[in-house]
Amino acid sequence: MLKEQSRPKPDGLEPTLLLIVPTLDSYRLLPRLVASLRHQTFTGWSVLFIDGPSGPEHRDVLDQLCHQDARFRWQPQDPAGPGIFAAMNQGFAAAAPHDWLLFWGSDDWAPALDVLERAMAAIEDLTAQAAPPDLLVCRGRYVKGSRPGRATAFRWRGTYRRSLFLGSTPPHQATLIGPGARSRLSRYAPGFRLSADLDYFLQLCRDPQLRVQTLDLELVHMALGGVSGVQHRRRLQEVRRAYQRAFGCCWPFPYLLRYAQRFLSALA
Repeated sequence: MLKEQSRPKPDGLEPTLLLIVPTLDSYRLLPRLVASLRHQTFTGWSVLFIDGPSGPEHRDVLDQLCHQDARFRWQPQDPAGPGIFAAMNQGFAAAAPHDWLLFWGSDDWAPALDVLERAMAAIEDLTAQAAPPDLLVCRGRYVKGSRPGRATAFRWRGTYRRSLFLGSTPPHQATLIGPGARSRLSRYAPGFRLSADLDYFLQLCRDPQLRVQTLDLELVHMALGGVSGVQHRRRLQEVRRAYQRAFGCCWPFPYLLRYAQRFLSALA
C-alpha cells in the first residue's frame, strides 16, 4: 500500500469510485461481481448498472439488489443510443466531478478483497504529493472456469504516447479514469462497436500534459468470451481506424506491434 490511512486529504474530499456496469439479461452473472465488491476492504465505491432492454426477470434482480444495498443503483439505457459503449457514455454522464470511473462487464469481478483499497490508496498518495494522475492503469486477467488465462498489462515505454505507439494499450477493465482525463475527453467516440475504449485511450495520448500512473496490481478478473471475442474482422477494422486517428500514416507500426505483443503474451 502506498499511503498511510491517516494522511489528510489536501482538498478534504475522500476519493470515490464509481463502477459502471452495462447489462442485458445478464442477471445470472451478477452474483460473483456483487459478492466480490461487497467483501472489499475499501467501502467508498458504488455501482451504476446501465441496463439495455432486458426482460422483467433481470430487472427484478436489479431492483432487489438496489433495495438491499444503496451502493447499487440502475437506470435504463437510452434506446436512442444502443450498444455497450453508448451505455458506458451514460456512465460518463452520471459521474460526479470527483468520481473515479471503472468500467466492468457483468462477467468481471474483483480477484482479492483489497484490490480496490490498494488502487484508491495509490491515487490518494499521488494526490497528497500534488501529482494526481488522470489515469491509473493496473492489470487484469482472463479466466476460463477456474483456470487463469492471459494477463492484460500495460507495458510502459518511457511516456504514455510512446507506450501506445509501441503497441501497448491499457486494459479498460483495469484502468481507473479520473476527473482529469474526463475533463479532456468525456465520452467514447461514436462509430466504434468493439474498440471505442482503445480509441479513447489513443485520443488522450495526444495531450502531452496527461498524467498516467501504472500500478502493479491485478485489479480484475474477466471471463473469456463475449461478442468482441468473435467479431474478429470488425475489431481489426476498428483497431486500424483508432490507430489512424491517433498516429496518421504511421498507424501500421502500433497496429502490428499490438498484435505481436498479443501473440507473445498468449505463448507465455
